[in-house]
Amino acid sequence: MPQVMAGGHAAHVTRMGQGPRAALLIHCSLGHSGGWAPMMAVLDDLLHAATFDLPGHGRSADWDGTREIQGLSTDIAADLIAAEGGAPVDVIGHSFGATVALRLAVERPELVRSLVLIEPVFFAVALADHPDWAQTHDVDMAAYTEAVEAGDAERAARAFTSRWGDGRPWDSLPEAQRAAMVQRIHLIEAGAGAIYGDVAGLLSSGALSRIAVPVLLIEGGASPEYIAAINEGLARRIPGSRRAVIDGAGHMVPITHPAPVAAEIRTFLSGAPGTGTAQG
Repeated sequence: MPQVMAGGHAAHVTRMGQGPRAALLIHCSLGHSGGWAPMMAVLDDLLHAATFDLPGHGRSADWDGTREIQGLSTDIAADLIAAEGGAPVDVIGHSFGATVALRLAVERPELVRSLVLIEPVFFAVALADHPDWAQTHDVDMAAYTEAVEAGDAERAARAFTSRWGDGRPWDSLPEAQRAAMVQRIHLIEAGAGAIYGDVAGLLSSGALSRIAVPVLLIEGGASPEYIAAINEGLARRIPGSRRAVIDGAGHMVPITHPAPVAAEIRTFLSGAPGTGTAQG
C-alpha cells in the first residue's frame, strides 16, 4: 500500500491477516512492518491487522527531528486506527513499538480494546524500581554510547545490535540489513527521552494504574534482565495485567519465535472483549 498521511507524517501501511479481530501492530526500532509477517502467518485466522513503518523506518518518510518521535509515532497510530473506522482495536507492539502502544493506551484509551506489549523498552520503569542499576546499564551500553559520541554510526549499530539484536553476529547479517541499521541508528537516540526520561509522563503521572483494558506483557527468557524488571514493574502498575515468558528467546522474540508468541496472543485474546471491529 502507498504512503498515507497520519499524524501529519507520510507513513507506509501494510495489511496482514484475514481474521475477524481488528488489530494494529507497531514494530521495533531499526526494524520495519514486514517483521510481523511470520507471527501474523500463525494468527491469520484470528486477526486482520494494519501495521506501519515508524518514522524514518522502512518506506515511511524520514523523521525530521522537529517532533518527539514517540509522540509522533503515537499520533500516527491513533490516526490509522481512526481511519479504519472500527475502533477500538487490539494493539500489539514490540520493543520501542511497545512503548508507543502503551502511550496510545494512556492518551487515546477509546482506540484500544486490548494491549500486548512484547519486550517493552520502557527503561524508566526498571530504573525507578532499581535505581542502583543505572551504573550497570551505563557500563552495558558503554560501547554504543562511545560510538554515538564519536559519530561512528556503524560502530554504534554494531554495538547496539550485539545487545538488542537477534543473536546473530554483525558480520553475518546481510549487507543491506547492516546498511539500513547504520542509516537508522540515530533514531535510537531520538527515542531516549521517552523511554529513559518518560517525557510523556506515563510513569510519573500514575497513568498506568488507570489503564482499564486487558494487558499481556511478553518477554524472552534469555533477554537482558532489564526487560523482566520492566515487565514486573508494569505488571504491578497496570491492574489485571499478566506476563508470559518465551523460554530461550531473546529481545527479538516475535521474529525469532513467532509461533510461541502467537500462541500466547491467541490465548490472551480468547479472553479479551470484542470480535471483528465491534466493541465487546
